[in-house]
Amino acid sequence: MFQNAGKMMHFMQQMPQINIAQVHNFATAAGCQLVSSCDQVVASKSAKFSTPGIKIGLFCSTPGVALARSMSHQKKAFEMLVTGEPINAQEAYECGLVNKLVEKEADLDNQTLQLAEQIAVHSGEVLALGKKAFYQQKNIGDLEKAYDFCSGIMSQNLQKEDCVEGLTAFMEKRHANFKK
Repeated sequence: MFQNAGKMMHFMQQMPQINIAQVHNFATAAGCQLVSSCDQVVASKSAKFSTPGIKIGLFCSTPGVALARSMSHQKKAFEMLVTGEPINAQEAYECGLVNKLVEKEADLDNQTLQLAEQIAVHSGEVLALGKKAFYQQKNIGDLEKAYDFCSGIMSQNLQKEDCVEGLTAFMEKRHANFKK
């Protein structure tokens, strides 16, 4: 079961589409792992996040993988794992688990849709390439090698039809007409 969940979370980062989590209440254990594995996270101010397994004698190791890789504050991620106590949406935002906070619960759907639309207007092919580069470069330990890898990706990107269209549209002062 845990291996299958891990495979699913890994697949989410490998898939070419950008995925967005919308959290309006409580994301706990594997739910918190799922949120941590998403590319973008929109949450209401009332949302909470936790990995409470420790309270029943089960360390949330697999959710810990996702938390450690998605949160900028490693000590806060570890605190969540060793105490089982939840963090609120503001803390999740400050730690990088959430990238967009929505004040009013009633606005959550609209704000999530707005983010999806902001992403969807761009080239799907280029978004997929960029997503792949973003996650792969994070696993390259050496900074120089990471830059070399991403330089190669940018060279590939420049050869894409949508990049040519985007650059042409920019020069002609018009909106790009990307393939969908």
